[in-house]
Amino acid sequence: MKHRYLITRILAMLLVAVGVLLDQLTKAAAAEGLKNKSSFVLIDGVLQLTYHENRGAAFGILSDARWVFLSVSTVAIVAILFYIFYKKDMPILWLVSLSMVASGGIGNMIDRIALGYVVDFIDFCLINFAIFNVADSFVTVGAFLMIFALLYEIVIECRKAKKK
Repeated sequence: MKHRYLITRILAMLLVAVGVLLDQLTKAAAAEGLKNKSSFVLIDGVLQLTYHENRGAAFGILSDARWVFLSVSTVAIVAILFYIFYKKDMPILWLVSLSMVASGGIGNMIDRIALGYVVDFIDFCLINFAIFNVADSFVTVGAFLMIFALLYEIVIECRKAKKK
């Protein structure tokens, strides 16, 4: 049991590290290849790469509130990492989802500290959606996985209660 705990936590931290690395590499590539240039079209009218410096939160709200984001992000990331290591019997789906959210939070926090803004570059223009990045994707997918994991646990508990 102790080995399983250790292995899963190492894998969780690897997922966090790979997510942060992927995020930072893609942002560096976007800054190098897209800054001060027109959008690079991947699928005409659907998806393009567009360099954008986001000084606010999601979708650019609360621009120039950098210290608020840094404070809230730090508390959230520390809480998530603490929970990952504190909770012994965590289902793998919870571990993956929390690791993804932490990874995305760390990736964007690095930008806010180092640059004063977050580099966004994925432009899903089919529905005029906000420009986002890999870290945002990790947070979003991780949050959806959390919701799915919670619903799954609720269904399992309901089935157990009906069998009694």
